[in-house]
Formats: sequence, structure tokens, C-alpha cells
Amino acid sequence: MVSPQRRQKRTVVDKNEMPNDTWGKARDELRQTVGKNNFVTWIEPLKLSSLANGVARFEVPTTFFGDWVSRNYSDHIRHQLANHGSPVDRLEFAVTRNAATRPNGTSLEPAETRPAAPARAASNNDDLPGAPLDARFTFDSFVVGKPNELAHAAARRVAEGGPVTFNPLFLYGGVGLGKTHLMHAIAHELQARRPELRVLYLSAEQFMYRFVQALRDRQIMDFKGLFRSVDVLMVDDVQFIAGKDSTQDEFFHTFNALVDQNKQIVISADRAPGEIKDLEERIKSRLQCGLVVDLHPTDYELRLGILQQKAEFYRQQYRDLKLADGVLEFLAHRITTNVRVLEGALTRLFAFASLVGREITLELTQDCLADILRASDRKVTVEEIQRKVAEHYNVRLSDLIGPKRLRSIARPRQIAMYLAKQLTPRSLPEIGRRFGGRDHTTIMHGVRKIEELMATDSQLADDLQMLKRLLQG
Repeated sequence: MVSPQRRQKRTVVDKNEMPNDTWGKARDELRQTVGKNNFVTWIEPLKLSSLANGVARFEVPTTFFGDWVSRNYSDHIRHQLANHGSPVDRLEFAVTRNAATRPNGTSLEPAETRPAAPARAASNNDDLPGAPLDARFTFDSFVVGKPNELAHAAARRVAEGGPVTFNPLFLYGGVGLGKTHLMHAIAHELQARRPELRVLYLSAEQFMYRFVQALRDRQIMDFKGLFRSVDVLMVDDVQFIAGKDSTQDEFFHTFNALVDQNKQIVISADRAPGEIKDLEERIKSRLQCGLVVDLHPTDYELRLGILQQKAEFYRQQYRDLKLADGVLEFLAHRITTNVRVLEGALTRLFAFASLVGREITLELTQDCLADILRASDRKVTVEEIQRKVAEHYNVRLSDLIGPKRLRSIARPRQIAMYLAKQLTPRSLPEIGRRFGGRDHTTIMHGVRKIEELMATDSQLADDLQMLKRLLQG
């Protein structure tokens, strides 16, 4: 017979173990729902310290780590805890104070003093701390048009996995123009064609986090060995390392090590290397040594092609729905911001029409998407004007913005200044800042010069009319 004292002790132990039992079950489910790489990077290091009064408290290695998990995985964690009988209202994160061990219990002993890990098979990518690939982002689902055909062709060449012909491949452009789609497509294709290659795709923010974590854990040699052992390194949104001196330094050395080994590098950013503020000059120079490709804003034909592909997919899901003529053309003309907004609008439209059981007519479209249509009224930006003018006159965008005074560059620059004054609400000082920090009087002079020339130069007048049409959709 169990004594009262022993029974009481056993009850206390069970009570203490219960939260971690729940968390263990929740972790098993999270491993399946967030993917292995995400699980290892963001979920596995979490240590549940308490689960009571509707609050789950976790120990995390850094404040940045806790903030990231809170933003990206809190809903997943709360859902799984609720599924296993412990619903919580909120999650709280506290930085681990024990400097002797990592959150997962492994030693912080410097890498140089530990036995070397056994070599891994070249085809094993499971140990790479990358971001998960989106199954939707393949070459088959990428709609090619004039604004993105060069970027698509370059990405296809890299995805063949053959000898490196240009390194790095640098893709840049605004939000929702397909940079991330192409990078995921390259990774998918390489995994299919060359499964033995170690392909690592991650965001610049994740690269920075892994580097900071390695510094904190005194695992910098492991970090260097891991990132320099890949065959293809793909870093998305590289502009986020600008201004981070230590991270830039490590990125530069990793870049050089891979190039020296003839390993392929693919980089994306929201602007050209030379235009990324606070990015070290040596990194800009390195990035410009390869093929730099601009994904231009979508034109009408490309937007219509994207809508037609998406609509065909939805027709298979909503077989009873009818789509009236002219709806897709209307959307392609009105929603010009980016592809994500365009696809999101069509998704909402089909879902709404299915719920109310009505045909998708122009009237229904205008009612259903009134807020998106209002927000998407054509707003021309100074940056878009600069890109269009540089493309039209076949000059480099960096030269158009830069200090060169050659006539072949100065005249297109004045045209861009004139269009910026005519088509945007920006003040002259604001326009000047976007043209390399020029004074507002310089902008005023450029505007007046073009106004004078328009009266006598018919070719210039024609160019301006065409550029206005292109910019205003």
C-alpha cells in the first residue's frame, strides 16, 4: 500500500510533468505543420517554463528569437496546445539566463575543442538551416512576359545545375514582381535535377540570425563550415543586412569562399546593388560582378496572363461559377500595384461569388473589390519613372541618378525630373533627394529645360507622350 507521503510526492511530480508532456505532444504536431527546417530553427530551441492561467511561458536564446517566434509561430503554438488540452490566451518569452548550455541542452563548448562531427552525405540537405520552399512557386506556375523574361531565362539557366556561367545571379525589383517565386523555382528545379547538390535558400534576416546565434553560442567555426559547404547559396532580400557591419563582413567572406570554389550564388533585393544604402562598397562591387537583372513592373499583357492562369485554376475548383467577358481585362487594367494584390483580388472575387451564388460580372467585381480598386488607383512613383526613362533611353539607372554630366545621360535625367514633377505629388526637394541628393533648384532647372525643348523638339514631345502612357497604364 502506498503511503500518504509517497502518494503526495507522486501527485506533485505528475503535476510538474504535465505541461511538458503537453508541450511534447504539441511539438510533435508542430514538426509536421511548420516543416523540418523551421521546426529545428524556431521551435526546437523553445523551452516551456510554465503553463498556467491561460499563459504559456517559454525560455528563448535571444530577444530577437522570441520576437520572431511571437510574430510568425504564436498562432501555430497556441492551436497545438489547445488541441492537446491546454488552451492559452497568450505566449510569453524570456531570454535564457543559463550561459552554460543552449536552450536544447547542448553544450556551448567552443567548436575547436569538441570532436568533429561525422561528414554528411552530399545529398543530405536536412541539416541546412534554410527556409521552407513554397510548393506553388515553380517555373510552371510563373507567367512570363516582357517585364520578367530576362530574369526568367537567367533563373532557368541557373536551375539547370550545369557549370556556372554568371556568378552571382542578382535579381531585383519591387514588391510582388516575382523575385521570391523565381528563387523558389530555382531551388525546386535543382532538387529535382541534381538531388546530390546541397542547396540552401534563406532570407538575409535568417542569415543574420544564424550568424548572431553562432557568435553568442561560440559556434562561429560551425557556422562558417556549414555555409561554406553548400553548392548553391540563395539569399532573399539582401538589403536587410545593410548597416549590419559584422553580418556584412561574414557575408562577404562567405560569398568569396563560395565563388572561389565555383559554387553558385543567387541573391535578390528590392533595388540594384549600387542603390542599396549602407551596403559596403566591397559587397556592392562583388554583387555587380555577376548578372544583375531587373524585374520591371508588370505591364497590362503580363497582368492579364497571370489572371487568366489563376482564373483557370479557380474554374476547376468552382465549376458552377460563370465568369463574364471583360472582367479579367478590367482587373488587369485597374490593379497595377503588384502580382500579390492582383491574385488576392481574384481569390476574393471567386470566393465571394461562390458564397452568394452569383455570376462574376463587372458589377459584382466592382462591388466586391471596391476597397482594392480604390487603393490601386494608379499612383506613379519617382522610382518607377526613373526605371522607365533609363530603360527607354538605354542608360544605366545608377548613371541616371548619379553625378555624370554627359549629354547622353543629362537629357534623360532632366526628362525623368520633368515627369516626376508632372506625375507625382512629390515636392521639388523630395524629387531632388531621389536623384542622388540634388538641390531643388537643379530639379527646377531640369523641368524648365524640358518645357522649353518640347515646343521645338517633336521627337522629345513624342517620347514624353509615350512615357506618360507607359507610366499611367
